[in-house]
Amino acid sequence: MIVEMRTYLLKPGTTPSFEERFAEGLTYRVKFSRLGALWHSEVGTLNQVIHVWPYKDFEERTKIGEEARKTGHWPPKTHEFIITQETKILQPAPFSPPLEEKKLGNIYEIRTYTYMPGAMPTVLERWQKVIGERTKLSPLAACWYSAIGPLNQFIHVWPYKDMAERTRIRVESQNIQGWPPPTRELLLKQENAIVVPASFSPLH
Repeated sequence: MIVEMRTYLLKPGTTPSFEERFAEGLTYRVKFSRLGALWHSEVGTLNQVIHVWPYKDFEERTKIGEEARKTGHWPPKTHEFIITQETKILQPAPFSPPLEEKKLGNIYEIRTYTYMPGAMPTVLERWQKVIGERTKLSPLAACWYSAIGPLNQFIHVWPYKDMAERTRIRVESQNIQGWPPPTRELLLKQENAIVVPASFSPLH
C-alpha cells in the first residue's frame, strides 16, 4: 500500500470555503476510492489543509485519478483559494495502523522528521522495538516514510483529546524505557503541526 499526502497552503480566511467545496466534490470522488483523512492547521504554518489518500499502488493512484477527473466534479472547485500545492508518496511503516474510519481525537499532531540518507531501515527497526509501549498511553494514528517527494522523511501522526492531554501524555512517555527511540544521531530536522480534522474526515 502507498499513501499520497497532499498539502495545500490557502489564502488567509478561506479554509472554511475550501472545505465546503472539497466536501461537495468528495461525494463524486469517493465512488472511486476513499479519503484517508483531511485536516487543517491550527498550530504551525497556518492556512494549510492536509489530505491523505491510500492506494494499493502507484498504478491504482494513476487510474483512479484519471477516472475521477472524467466526472467533471473532481478536482473540487477550490483553485481560487490555493497559493501552493505539495504532494508526496509515502509508505506505511510496518507498525502503522491502517487508515480506517474511526474517531481518535479532536486534534492531531503531525511530526515530520528528516533523517540522514540511508538511515530509514535503522529508524524503523528502533521504532518497532518501543512503539508498543508508547501506544499504551495513546494510540498512533499513522506512521509513514517518504518514497517520492522530499526523501528521508519519517512522518508520525498522534491524536489527542486536547492540548492538555497531549502535554500530559508526553510527560508520561518520558517514563518509558527507550522512548523516544534512540535515533538522534541520525536526525537532521524536526517539524510538527497541530491540525484539526474536517467534519467529513474519516479519521477524526
